[in-house]
Amino acid sequence: MMKKTIFGLLMFMLFASNSYAQNASGAEQEIITLSKQKWQWMADKNVDKLEPLFDDKSVFVHMGGSWGKTQEINVIKSGGIHYKKADILEVTVNIIGNTAILLNKITLLAVVGGNEVTNPFIVTEVYVKENTTWKLGSLSFTKLLGP
Repeated sequence: MMKKTIFGLLMFMLFASNSYAQNASGAEQEIITLSKQKWQWMADKNVDKLEPLFDDKSVFVHMGGSWGKTQEINVIKSGGIHYKKADILEVTVNIIGNTAILLNKITLLAVVGGNEVTNPFIVTEVYVKENTTWKLGSLSFTKLLGP
């Protein structure tokens, strides 16, 4: 009888902790999905989807400079940078209050100034939740020097 009680208690604890982990990772999964959609929208130059995602005060840091939302939308729309394909190799998400920090290790195929280039990056994406909507506050590229 004692073994059944202990077994039952252990199973309860396992299921309880598992359901807590699923709830805790729900927001993380939401951010991962949103980030993947963002990469596709950038590849498709779909500024109609990107416009509401990017916060009005958002900042974008690239190898060649940094700027705000309006310039990033214009760069994407004009093809100044065409984010053709982001191969996502690793993803981590940390949520602090209403802020999510996503790190992507990617290989980015892009066209910059008419030249097709491939670069390995760590991309930092910062999202802030306003009411029920996540908004991108910052997107920053850090080029990796090695594999």
